[in-house]
Amino acid sequence: MKNITFLTDDKGLQEKYQSAVNGLAGNVSNPYTVQGRQLQMPILVEGAVYSGIWLECGPFEGLVYGSMYNMEVAKANHRIFFEFQKEDGYLPCWIRSGKIGTGQIQMVVPIAKTAFEVYQQTKEAAFLEEAYSSCVRWDDWLKKYRDPRGLNLCELFCEYDTGHDRSNRFYSLCKGSAHECPDNDARICHNVGTLPWLAPDLSATLYGGRVALAAMAREMGRESEAEEWLEKAELTRRAILSHLYDPESSCFYDLDCNNRFVRIVSDTLTRVLCEHVADQPLFEQIFGRHIKNPYGFWTPYPLPSVAVSDPLYDPKPPFNSWCGPSQALTALRAPRWFEHYRKPSELTFMMKMWVKALVASPDFSQEMNPFTGEFSMAKKYSPSMCVMIDYTARLYGIQETGQQLAWNCRLPEQAQASVYEMDVPGGRAVLRRGTESASIAVGGKELYSVKGTCRVITNRNGEIRTVVGTEQNDVQVEVVRLYDHKTAVLSLSPNEEVEVNEGAYV
Repeated sequence: MKNITFLTDDKGLQEKYQSAVNGLAGNVSNPYTVQGRQLQMPILVEGAVYSGIWLECGPFEGLVYGSMYNMEVAKANHRIFFEFQKEDGYLPCWIRSGKIGTGQIQMVVPIAKTAFEVYQQTKEAAFLEEAYSSCVRWDDWLKKYRDPRGLNLCELFCEYDTGHDRSNRFYSLCKGSAHECPDNDARICHNVGTLPWLAPDLSATLYGGRVALAAMAREMGRESEAEEWLEKAELTRRAILSHLYDPESSCFYDLDCNNRFVRIVSDTLTRVLCEHVADQPLFEQIFGRHIKNPYGFWTPYPLPSVAVSDPLYDPKPPFNSWCGPSQALTALRAPRWFEHYRKPSELTFMMKMWVKALVASPDFSQEMNPFTGEFSMAKKYSPSMCVMIDYTARLYGIQETGQQLAWNCRLPEQAQASVYEMDVPGGRAVLRRGTESASIAVGGKELYSVKGTCRVITNRNGEIRTVVGTEQNDVQVEVVRLYDHKTAVLSLSPNEEVEVNEGAYV
C-alpha cells in the first residue's frame, strides 16, 4: 500500500473523496464465497445492484483501487478468474456467490494487460507465471471459438459479449432476443438477425491482450514467444483497420455476417482507442471528428455511450443503459487512451466535470446524463468510486508510473489549500498546493516550488524531467529549484511537454 492521504478545505470534495475510499473498502469481501466455497481472497465487487465481479471490469477496478490502497485486492480480482477458468481455457464472464457466468465473453480491458500491470508493481514471479499461463489459454479459446472466419479478429455472438446492456448498438437484432449465448454456452452463436458480427471492440481487446502477452513473455525471458505474440497482435491490428474501420465516417463498426457495417457511432469507438489500435495521425482524425465534437462525445459531461447526434442516441434511457448516458466505466478507462495519445488537457476538462458531478450526487451511481450531470439512482457503485479516487489523484495529487512521478499542480476550484501525500521508493512524497504556488517534497526534503497550473514529471527522487500543459489555454509556469533558488520560466500550450534541463534555470 502507498498510504495515501488527500486533504483539502473544499469540504464537498473532501467528503466525497473519503466516502469513495470508505465505500470501496466496504465493497471488498473477504472471504468471498462462490457456490458454497469460501475463498480467502479480498475481492472488490461491482457494488450497487451488482453483487459479483465481471470480467470486463473487475480486474481493472481491482488494479485501480489496489494500486492506491491494497495490492492484495488487485491480485485477487485477477486470480479469482484464473481460479475458475475452465479446462478448455474459457474465463468466466462473471462470478457471483451462487453462480458462475458462462453465457458470454464480456471482455473490455484485457485481463492480460491489467495482470501485467499488477506484476509490474508487485514483481511477484509466481503471479506473472499464473497470469501468463491463464491468459495464453484464454487467447487459445478465443481463437478456437470466436474467430471462425480465421481473420485474427473476435466475433460477437450476443449482446452481453461486450457488456453493452440495452444498447441501441443491437437495435437491428430485435433487442431482448440475444442477451446471452444459447444454453449459457459462450461457444454457441445465436441464430438471430445477422449474427455473428466481427466486433471492433472485442477484437481490440484481443489485440491488447496479445501485446500484453508479449510483454509478459519477454519479462520471463521467453523472447521467441514474445515475438510470436507481437506478430499475432499485429495481424489483429491490421485486420481491425482493414475490415472494421470506415474511412469515410472515421469510425469503427461491427461487420455483420453479410459483410455490412452495423452503423452506430457508440463508445465502441473509445474501446478501440483504449487499446491503441489507431496510430497518432488516425487518432487525431477520429478525435477531431467524434471525440472533441459537442455533437458527438464532447458533451458538457463526457463521454456519452452513443454520440448525441446519432439517430440511435436515446435521451431518456432506462437504468443500466448503454444507449446514451455517460458511464462510469467509460470514464474510468478514459485515461488509458487520453494519456497514450497525449491529450492531458482534454482529459483534465473531462475529469473536472466528472468530479463536479460526483460531488453533487448523493451517492456513487453508475451513469449520468451527459448534458446535466445528473446520475441515475444507485448506491456504492465501485467504478464510480474508482473514478473519484483516480481522478482526484490525476487532478490534485501524485501518480507513480514506472520510474516516474507525476505531480499535478492544481488547486481544487473551491479550495484555498490542498495536500496529497503517498509513499514512494524515495520516501514520503508530498504535494502541497495553495492559492499562489505548489511545493514538491520527497523524503522530508522540499525540492521545488511551482507557480502556475501544470503537471510536473520527475524521477522517483523528485528531480524534474519535464513539465506538461494540462489546461485548456496557454499558461506560464515558474519552477524554483529550492536548493539553489534558481528559476525556470516556461510557457506551455495545452498538451505541450517541455523538457527542463540545467540550461532552463537562471
